[in-house]
Amino acid sequence: QVQLVESGGGLVQPGGSLRLSCAASGFTFGDYTMSWYRQAPGKERELVATIASFGSLTNYADSVKGRFTISRDNAKNTGYLQMNSLKPEDTAVYYCRVNRRYLGLIWGQGTQVTVSS
Repeated sequence: QVQLVESGGGLVQPGGSLRLSCAASGFTFGDYTMSWYRQAPGKERELVATIASFGSLTNYADSVKGRFTISRDNAKNTGYLQMNSLKPEDTAVYYCRVNRRYLGLIWGQGTQVTVSS
């Protein structure tokens, strides 16, 4: 079964850190670009970060540059999002997505991140 499963979300205080994981199964994870998106209540889903298939190229939203790091371990079929210096405005449901080009997009179910004191 082709799927992505996120984990690692939770409640953290401002200034804290979390690491999200995205476990892939049912396809060759290392062949495709992976991205993290987030959606806050009442807002549209937005792109947070993207990493190319072999990890050589990354891209970040301006709002997270210098605080978040996207990475992947293709041998483990897993992608990551390290989030440091978290702010209340980072509160959202975080989703990973893989673009399999002509085979279509795969989305995970999402993991909640809440930044609050």
